[in-house]
Amino acid sequence: MEKRLNIVFIATLAIAALFQSSLAQRDYVVGDALGWVIPPGSSTYPTWAANRTFAVGDTLVFNFINGAHDVTKVTRANYDSCNGGNPLLMFSNSPANVTLNETGSHYFICAFSGHCSAGQKLAINVSASGSSPAPQPSTAAPQPSPRPQPTIPPAPSPSPMPSTPAPAPQGVSPAPVSGPTTYTVGDTSGWVVPTNGSSMYQTWANDKNFMVGDILVFNYVTGTHDVLEVSRAAYQPCNVTNPISNWTTGPTRVTLRTPGDHYYICGVPGHCSAGQRLAINVSTSSTATPPSSTNGPSSPTNPSSPAGDNNATPPAPGTSAASLASASLSATFVSLIVVFFM
Repeated sequence: MEKRLNIVFIATLAIAALFQSSLAQRDYVVGDALGWVIPPGSSTYPTWAANRTFAVGDTLVFNFINGAHDVTKVTRANYDSCNGGNPLLMFSNSPANVTLNETGSHYFICAFSGHCSAGQKLAINVSASGSSPAPQPSTAAPQPSPRPQPTIPPAPSPSPMPSTPAPAPQGVSPAPVSGPTTYTVGDTSGWVVPTNGSSMYQTWANDKNFMVGDILVFNYVTGTHDVLEVSRAAYQPCNVTNPISNWTTGPTRVTLRTPGDHYYICGVPGHCSAGQRLAINVSTSSTATPPSSTNGPSSPTNPSSPAGDNNATPPAPGTSAASLASASLSATFVSLIVVFFM
């Protein structure tokens, strides 16, 4: 009996040690919900890494659109110069899972032309498992240019009150006075190739009521994206020929001057089909109602956007190694207890 108790005790210690080791290994999704894209600012990925502690055995998960980005591991010198030649490792399929097998500094860039210099690069420092965290490597990244903030014109000054107030009309409420609204397309994500599905910008537009005079702000890195206003016929197949308007310098501010449907795409090859496009409806009244499902005339509303060529959301990383190890080790422990009592 005593011998059996010793065996169970030793097995329990071994399971506890394995369980603790498995919990130490973590999966990190690079950029979190933003994914691996050309970021809205060059400090996006350094800021993301600065708040995390990486250890041997951890895994980096890069989520991106296949054919629009890649993950290239390079030396420090090539990282600083954004040189994708002679890479240490290269991944072209998403999601790219990179296991950190050694301590020290690790450098990753996107080797697509212009992407690294626009901020799509990541430097991290990996420490030994169980040791004190190593400081993240410092990189001389340029400071991001400030984003334009939404501006609301000041309310008009009230007119002087007459000496004798005029009687207010009965049964009529004064209409509220509001100025044009400035919308930042994609909010903090900016105008990029989306990684969380080709419907990202249409989802962003669905809960908004665009009116004549409002302003759209497209935030992007000049030289890596642009903004084209096109017809509906050109919007469907992502046709960049003969655009209605074309802007190539970010941030782009577009004033909505006419009611009706407006269609915007990125003219860089592959970006529109990967979901970098936006369709909206502009009204002259704040009381626009959704259209009926028939093909007749409809009241103003945000038009539905056709699905892009890659409308599948990049697969999210699976459950963490800690969760899998916990389930497996728990089953092992139960099995040992059953054997002991048989």
